[in-house]
Amino acid sequence: MDAFKKIKTIITPLDQVNVDTDQIVPKQFLKLVQKSGFGKYLFYNWRYDSNENQNPDFILNDKKYENSKILVTGDNFGCGSSREHAVWALQDYGFSVIISTSFADIFYSNCFKNGVLPITLDEKTVEKLKNESGEIEVDLENQTLHTPTEKIPFEIDTYKKKILLEGLDDIALTLKYEDKISKFENDSMIPSVL
Repeated sequence: MDAFKKIKTIITPLDQVNVDTDQIVPKQFLKLVQKSGFGKYLFYNWRYDSNENQNPDFILNDKKYENSKILVTGDNFGCGSSREHAVWALQDYGFSVIISTSFADIFYSNCFKNGVLPITLDEKTVEKLKNESGEIEVDLENQTLHTPTEKIPFEIDTYKKKILLEGLDDIALTLKYEDKISKFENDSMIPSVL
């Protein structure tokens, strides 16, 4: 997992509440065996019609937002099933930050495990951000969002902040203790009896 850096980009406003993981990446696309390749299926049923033509009214099909790395959305984002694929799809599409008033617990946890920063803010601030036309900078180290007109602080658990800043997934965290694990294994070995 890559270490989280400052991000400066326009936001993509998704004015939806209760967006579940099946809407984020529909179940028929969960057959891939790697974490990459899911971005093309992100919000598939909203992005495309039944003939797989782009829906011109859906926000992700607006060229203005094609390089955005910040998604701003409504309450209860990532609800539904616990599929980690939802985070993989958002990340593979290009989003590094998701801002909402609330997240489903498992989705929220999966974000940190995959290098995506979920930020929870109050409803008034989220609504203001959805209408922001300029670039926003996300500074995880200082826990602030910088818009063209204001600086917005956000809260994050110290441990979760550390794993994002250092790019530590579960495997990397375990490998930090490789010496201790090896020592324990060596000390615990039962000598063979001749």
